[in-house]
Amino acid sequence: MSVTTEKVMEALAGVIDPEIHRPITDLNMVTPDLITIDGGQVTITVLLTTAGCPLRTQISEDVTARVGELQGVDSVTVNMGVMDDEQKKALREKLNGGRPEREIPFARPDSLTRVIAVTSGKGGVGKSSMTANLATAMANSGLKVGIMDADIYGFSIPRMMGVDHDPQVIDGMIIPPVGVSGVKVMSIGMFVPEGQPVIWRGPMLHRALQQFLADVFWGDLDVLLIDMPPGTGDVAISIAQLLPTSEILVVTTPQVAAAEVAERAGSIAGDTNQKVIGVVENMSYLTQPDGSRLEIFGAGGGQSVSARLTAQLGYSVPLLGQIPLDIALREGGDSGRPVASASGPAAQALHELASALGTYERGLAGRPLGVSPVHH
Repeated sequence: MSVTTEKVMEALAGVIDPEIHRPITDLNMVTPDLITIDGGQVTITVLLTTAGCPLRTQISEDVTARVGELQGVDSVTVNMGVMDDEQKKALREKLNGGRPEREIPFARPDSLTRVIAVTSGKGGVGKSSMTANLATAMANSGLKVGIMDADIYGFSIPRMMGVDHDPQVIDGMIIPPVGVSGVKVMSIGMFVPEGQPVIWRGPMLHRALQQFLADVFWGDLDVLLIDMPPGTGDVAISIAQLLPTSEILVVTTPQVAAAEVAERAGSIAGDTNQKVIGVVENMSYLTQPDGSRLEIFGAGGGQSVSARLTAQLGYSVPLLGQIPLDIALREGGDSGRPVASASGPAAQALHELASALGTYERGLAGRPLGVSPVHH
């Protein structure tokens, strides 16, 4: 049976771009005129968005495997080309879905993506670790998840999520790299040389956040987690303005000093009309060999923040989880393999936390977490 261009195109429809998550045929990375057939020898040219595409090897291997399965194919040769400016523009328009330029999809009234800002009053309480592990746990449960690293000065999400390459840019549209468990990740750390600090004032921070929300192709997400910087400064105000329906998850430790500061981070909701969905107490205890708990940083901080915010805001702000001290959690953050993908005390507690968030109905939109969102 002879090989035809139509059969090759059908096979290539099963090759999914690793970061855009659409068939390469749908993205016009391969068209019939880029396929040459000489008997059983098939040569295919794949047009990448950039010559330095970090996933070109994976795409080439997937193309070879798919086409190589066709009856009558003896060999497959894959050449890599690069889209010209007109092709990139057409691709951006397709991905943009006709929505206005510079529009933030998550701020649209018909958006069903749940946006959760993970915040803390002070640094060092494990807010970024909670964000990375919550994203991983949610993604492992079948949800489509993204993380926006809004901690511009102290970014750490790329390392924690195992992202080791720069984003692709298509005619000004940024394609976020995919980290552990398929989580899409965007951070200023992907654009700053290693070791170089970010020295910006408030207006620059606001513009960067706006670009991360409006100019990034997030695709269809069930949940967007935002790793916030500590405190209630410029970034917290900008997120409230850009994403008025975003919710707040407060991270604290059991220590009284940390809990008092964490309470202030949650109380900002009274001024921004956001909703605080709960409190997470990190570093709650260390499990001893005999099964007892050693409360290194004291006890009661999370419950205290929960009670005070409930009284202050006038609605229930539950303590959703207590995450134990676990060496595996720290090791996972350093290695880019969040502990939520493994097992152990912290992993179990994090999955229970993700489950608690999943059953919490969103007060503003009235939909449980996990309902498929509209296309962006």
